[in-house]
Amino acid sequence: MRVNTFNFFNRCKRFINATMITLLCMVFFNCIMAQSDWDNVEIKTTKITDNFFMLEGRGGNIGIQIGEEGVLLIDSQFAPLSDKIHNAIRSLSDGPIKYLLNTHWHGDHTGGNEGMARHGAVIVAHDNVLARMSTTQLMKAFSTEIPPSPEAARPRITFSTDMTIQFNGEKALLLHFDNAHTDGDAVIYFPVSNVIHMGDIYFNGRYPFIDAGSGGTIDGIINAVNQVLFIANNDTKIIPGHGLLSNRDELLTYRDVLLTVRNNIHDALAAGKSEEEIKAMNMGGKYEETWGGQWTKASDLAEYVLRGLDN
Repeated sequence: MRVNTFNFFNRCKRFINATMITLLCMVFFNCIMAQSDWDNVEIKTTKITDNFFMLEGRGGNIGIQIGEEGVLLIDSQFAPLSDKIHNAIRSLSDGPIKYLLNTHWHGDHTGGNEGMARHGAVIVAHDNVLARMSTTQLMKAFSTEIPPSPEAARPRITFSTDMTIQFNGEKALLLHFDNAHTDGDAVIYFPVSNVIHMGDIYFNGRYPFIDAGSGGTIDGIINAVNQVLFIANNDTKIIPGHGLLSNRDELLTYRDVLLTVRNNIHDALAAGKSEEEIKAMNMGGKYEETWGGQWTKASDLAEYVLRGLDN
């Protein structure tokens, strides 16, 4: 679409002053840059097994199972990437897209739901995912209101504890963990293929974001990780919410990072340290250099943990 910016701004001059024109220019060109940025995102496909793949683009990692019955997806990234993701799926399988499983409600994992629903996917998630996607949400960590998702993007099948889907000749176990990254997290486990998608319960190689405003807690994440460690073995392929394809040994290190942060914060609270003092401390210990600063800084993680103590 061609936009005649000269005529557009001339018409606006009668109604807004020079300051507002400047602001409008900023918004206009930011929109152009944002569109261009989405255009530049590439979808990378990693083969896990003959019928399992991981897609990386922007947002949470996508899991794909293909087989005679069709395609099962885990998470959908952002809406502007739906066509690219669909093309990546079609490079792997021409079968019908039957299911889309959401690990939690955040937009970098559910933004493409509506697009995949148009391709026939039935969306499945925890009860709390539907509840949060159906109402305005406040992301307290970023002081941002998230409007309700379109009805077509919301889950059509929900569960309260755990759920099993039999598809493409094997079971997909949807395991809910209370108050981990959010209050609606699901880990998706395929016992036969020995593949696990952990959603944002697992940030590989970086400190996690814990959405305390959505019921998330570090204790809940540690509990979930411990249970996944119990069912995983040395051959298990683990898809994290963010980061590279992983395994049990790397997940074990992640658990140790979380324990270090959690225990240091508890010790600081017991010693009477204030919130600001705790946020200024190195709570990651020896892990700070390699795990800190990529996405979530140590001070941010400390704040998420402290907020989660109220949940």
